[in-house]
Amino acid sequence: MSDVTLRPAAETDVPEIYRMILEMADYNKALYAAEGKRFDPAAVRVSEADLRRDGFGPNPKFECLMAEADGRALGFALYLSNYSTFEGRAGLYLEDIFVREEARGLGVGRRIMRRLAAIAVERGCRRLDFSVMPMNPARGFYEGLGCNHLDDWLPYRISDGDLERLAEER
Repeated sequence: MSDVTLRPAAETDVPEIYRMILEMADYNKALYAAEGKRFDPAAVRVSEADLRRDGFGPNPKFECLMAEADGRALGFALYLSNYSTFEGRAGLYLEDIFVREEARGLGVGRRIMRRLAAIAVERGCRRLDFSVMPMNPARGFYEGLGCNHLDDWLPYRISDGDLERLAEER
Protein backbone atom coordinates (compact mmCIF):
# COMPACT_ATOMS: atom_id res chain seq x y z
CA MET A 1 0.00 0.00 0.00
CA SER A 2 2.12 2.89 -1.29
CA ASP A 3 -0.15 5.76 -0.27
CA VAL A 4 0.08 4.94 3.44
CA THR A 5 1.70 7.62 5.55
CA LEU A 6 3.07 7.24 9.05
CA ARG A 7 3.31 10.15 11.41
CA PRO A 8 3.53 10.85 15.11
CA ALA A 9 0.08 11.08 16.65
CA ALA A 10 -1.18 14.49 17.70
CA GLU A 11 -3.59 15.27 20.50
CA THR A 12 -6.32 15.75 17.87
CA ASP A 13 -5.92 12.02 17.04
CA VAL A 14 -7.05 10.92 20.49
CA PRO A 15 -10.68 10.18 19.52
CA GLU A 16 -9.50 8.01 16.61
CA ILE A 17 -6.90 6.24 18.74
CA TYR A 18 -9.61 5.57 21.31
CA ARG A 19 -11.93 4.12 18.62
CA MET A 20 -9.17 1.84 17.39
CA ILE A 21 -8.47 0.66 20.95
CA LEU A 22 -12.14 -0.34 21.20
CA GLU A 23 -11.89 -2.10 17.81
CA MET A 24 -8.78 -3.90 19.06
CA ALA A 25 -10.71 -5.05 22.12
CA ASP A 26 -13.45 -6.45 19.84
CA TYR A 27 -10.75 -8.23 17.81
CA ASN A 28 -9.26 -9.70 20.99
CA LYS A 29 -12.72 -10.79 22.11
CA ALA A 30 -13.09 -12.73 18.85
CA LEU A 31 -9.63 -14.31 19.27
CA TYR A 32 -10.50 -15.41 22.78
CA ALA A 33 -13.88 -16.78 21.69
CA ALA A 34 -12.22 -18.85 18.95
CA GLU A 35 -10.12 -20.45 21.71
CA GLY A 36 -13.19 -21.09 23.87
CA LYS A 37 -12.10 -18.39 26.29
CA ARG A 38 -13.84 -15.25 27.46
CA PHE A 39 -12.52 -11.73 27.04
CA ASP A 40 -14.16 -9.16 29.25
CA PRO A 41 -14.68 -5.88 27.34
CA ALA A 42 -14.82 -4.13 30.72
CA ALA A 43 -11.06 -4.74 30.85
CA VAL A 44 -10.74 -1.72 28.57
CA ARG A 45 -10.80 1.08 31.11
CA VAL A 46 -8.86 3.72 29.18
CA SER A 47 -10.63 6.95 28.31
CA GLU A 48 -9.90 9.72 25.86
CA ALA A 49 -8.93 11.86 28.86
CA ASP A 50 -6.39 9.21 29.92
CA LEU A 51 -4.85 9.19 26.44
CA ARG A 52 -4.67 12.99 26.36
CA ARG A 53 -3.10 13.20 29.81
CA ASP A 54 -0.58 10.40 29.34
CA GLY A 55 0.36 10.88 25.71
CA PHE A 56 0.11 14.59 25.15
CA GLY A 57 0.44 16.23 28.55
CA PRO A 58 3.53 17.83 30.07
CA ASN A 59 5.12 14.43 30.92
CA PRO A 60 4.18 11.98 28.15
CA LYS A 61 4.26 8.36 29.20
CA PHE A 62 3.93 6.99 25.66
CA GLU A 63 4.32 7.88 22.02
CA CYS A 64 2.04 6.85 19.20
CA LEU A 65 2.40 6.41 15.45
CA MET A 66 -0.59 6.81 13.18
CA ALA A 67 -0.90 4.99 9.84
CA GLU A 68 -3.20 6.72 7.34
CA ALA A 69 -4.30 6.63 3.74
CA ASP A 70 -6.75 8.93 1.99
CA GLY A 71 -7.47 10.77 5.23
CA ARG A 72 -8.50 7.59 7.04
CA ALA A 73 -6.67 6.12 10.03
CA LEU A 74 -5.66 2.54 9.22
CA GLY A 75 -3.82 1.70 12.40
CA PHE A 76 -1.63 2.82 15.22
CA ALA A 77 1.30 1.75 17.36
CA LEU A 78 1.60 2.87 20.97
CA TYR A 79 5.13 2.57 22.37
CA LEU A 80 7.39 3.80 25.17
CA SER A 81 10.99 3.70 26.28
CA ASN A 82 12.37 0.95 28.46
CA TYR A 83 15.87 0.16 29.68
CA SER A 84 17.99 -2.99 29.74
CA THR A 85 20.29 -3.33 32.72
CA PHE A 86 22.32 -6.00 30.90
CA GLU A 87 22.64 -4.04 27.66
CA GLY A 88 23.15 -0.73 29.43
CA ARG A 89 20.96 0.87 26.80
CA ALA A 90 17.46 2.09 26.28
CA GLY A 91 15.02 0.14 24.17
CA LEU A 92 11.52 0.57 22.87
CA TYR A 93 8.56 -1.34 24.19
CA LEU A 94 5.64 -1.72 21.81
CA GLU A 95 2.55 -1.80 24.00
CA ASP A 96 0.08 -2.19 21.15
CA ILE A 97 -0.03 -2.28 17.39
CA PHE A 98 -3.36 -2.40 15.63
CA VAL A 99 -4.26 -2.41 11.95
CA ARG A 100 -7.88 -2.11 10.96
CA GLU A 101 -9.38 -5.14 9.27
CA GLU A 102 -9.68 -3.53 5.82
CA ALA A 103 -5.95 -2.73 5.84
CA ARG A 104 -4.64 -6.10 7.03
CA GLY A 105 -2.45 -7.93 4.57
CA LEU A 106 -1.64 -4.73 2.67
CA GLY A 107 1.73 -4.01 4.29
CA VAL A 108 0.55 -1.48 6.86
CA GLY A 109 1.77 -3.50 9.84
CA ARG A 110 5.15 -4.06 8.16
CA ARG A 111 5.51 -0.33 7.55
CA ILE A 112 4.67 0.43 11.17
CA MET A 113 7.19 -2.14 12.42
CA ARG A 114 9.87 -0.82 10.05
CA ARG A 115 9.30 2.71 11.33
CA LEU A 116 9.48 1.55 14.95
CA ALA A 117 12.74 -0.25 14.17
CA ALA A 118 14.08 2.95 12.57
CA ILE A 119 13.07 5.00 15.63
CA ALA A 120 14.84 2.48 17.87
CA VAL A 121 18.01 2.63 15.75
CA GLU A 122 17.90 6.45 15.58
CA ARG A 123 17.70 6.58 19.39
CA GLY A 124 20.55 4.13 19.91
CA CYS A 125 18.27 1.39 21.21
CA ARG A 126 19.47 -2.18 20.99
CA ARG A 127 16.06 -3.80 20.90
CA LEU A 128 12.33 -3.52 20.40
CA ASP A 129 10.30 -5.58 22.85
CA PHE A 130 6.64 -6.54 22.79
CA SER A 131 4.28 -9.28 23.93
CA VAL A 132 1.80 -11.22 21.83
CA MET A 133 -1.12 -13.34 22.95
CA PRO A 134 -0.59 -17.02 22.09
CA MET A 135 -3.68 -17.14 19.87
CA ASN A 136 -2.79 -14.00 17.88
CA PRO A 137 -2.57 -14.92 14.18
CA ALA A 138 -0.01 -12.13 13.68
CA ARG A 139 2.68 -14.25 15.37
CA GLY A 140 3.76 -15.59 11.98
CA PHE A 141 3.96 -12.02 10.69
CA TYR A 142 6.28 -11.01 13.54
CA GLU A 143 8.47 -14.07 13.06
CA GLY A 144 8.68 -13.26 9.34
CA LEU A 145 10.11 -9.87 10.28
CA GLY A 146 12.89 -11.54 12.27
CA CYS A 147 11.27 -11.17 15.69
CA ASN A 148 12.06 -13.97 18.12
CA HIS A 149 9.67 -15.57 20.56
CA LEU A 150 11.44 -15.70 23.92
CA ASP A 151 10.80 -19.15 25.36
CA ASP A 152 13.00 -18.42 28.35
CA TRP A 153 10.98 -15.42 29.58
CA LEU A 154 7.54 -15.59 31.15
CA PRO A 155 5.34 -12.53 31.43
CA TYR A 156 4.12 -11.64 34.90
CA ARG A 157 1.77 -8.93 36.06
CA ILE A 158 0.41 -7.63 39.32
CA SER A 159 -2.52 -5.25 39.14
CA ASP A 160 -5.54 -3.76 40.81
CA GLY A 161 -6.10 -4.92 44.39
CA ASP A 162 -3.00 -7.13 44.46
CA LEU A 163 -0.84 -4.19 43.42
CA GLU A 164 -2.37 -1.98 46.08
CA ARG A 165 -1.97 -4.67 48.77
CA LEU A 166 1.69 -5.13 47.92
CA ALA A 167 2.30 -1.37 47.95
CA GLU A 168 0.78 -1.12 51.43
CA GLU A 169 2.69 -4.10 52.83
CA ARG A 170 5.12 -3.34 55.63
